[in-house]
Amino acid sequence: MKAAKSVILYALAILWLVIAGYPYAYMFATSLKDQSGFFRDPTGLIGKYTLDSYKLVFELGLFRYFANSVIISVICVGLVIILACMVSYCLARMRFFLNRPLYFIFIAGMMIPVHTTLIPVYILTREMGLYDQLWALVGPYIAFSLPVSVIILTQFAREIPGELEEAAIMDGAGRTRTFVSVILPLLAPATATVGIYNFIHIWNEFVFALILISTKARMTLPLGLREFYAEFSVNVPGIMAALTLGSLPLLIAYFISQEKVVSGISAGAVKG
Repeated sequence: MKAAKSVILYALAILWLVIAGYPYAYMFATSLKDQSGFFRDPTGLIGKYTLDSYKLVFELGLFRYFANSVIISVICVGLVIILACMVSYCLARMRFFLNRPLYFIFIAGMMIPVHTTLIPVYILTREMGLYDQLWALVGPYIAFSLPVSVIILTQFAREIPGELEEAAIMDGAGRTRTFVSVILPLLAPATATVGIYNFIHIWNEFVFALILISTKARMTLPLGLREFYAEFSVNVPGIMAALTLGSLPLLIAYFISQEKVVSGISAGAVKG
């Protein structure tokens, strides 16, 4: 009975892998075709392959968009993790008058629609002289990433045994040393979850980049892909090559951190 159950579960897992993996396999296979090969067999995965589409998208500036997205994503995710860890430690471990109100403010922040803030953010960015600068995206990205990050990390921090912190304090460690040496290492699975979640969100973000960036040299990858689509509307292999390169950092980041992400989701789940 147990063997039959395992076979069914493995069969379902393989079926799901095929369903979920086929779009990526199709995208990659199509990116390796030339125009004539695609029109001869638009749905096939096997054919005569070439790297011409990749060469073309790099010649037309994809690397510039790619580098802009890497810079802004790494900076924003790093700052979000640092700020969210510090705030979460305070909310989870310290008792003060505004503890609960601040926690609920972060919950309320998750409910604010992004599109309702576009005009105020645009006006504020122009007033600060940051319009059409890559750094104009840092503020909005961090602001909209912090609420969910704080909620995840706070819930996870509350599950850490208080005895560990008490032992560190008894050994002479202050709040800062306890946070850095005891709490932060234990938050690693949750920070991986927060990092991957926010990296995916920031890497794919389009609306703020569209509103705050207008110069091609400062565009992020989503805006760059829109430019490619405008130029390659009939060059499907070229578009697929750009999409394949754009999705690689997300796949690599997830495969590297998937174990910590799963453990972070499981350990930080709200218990009923």
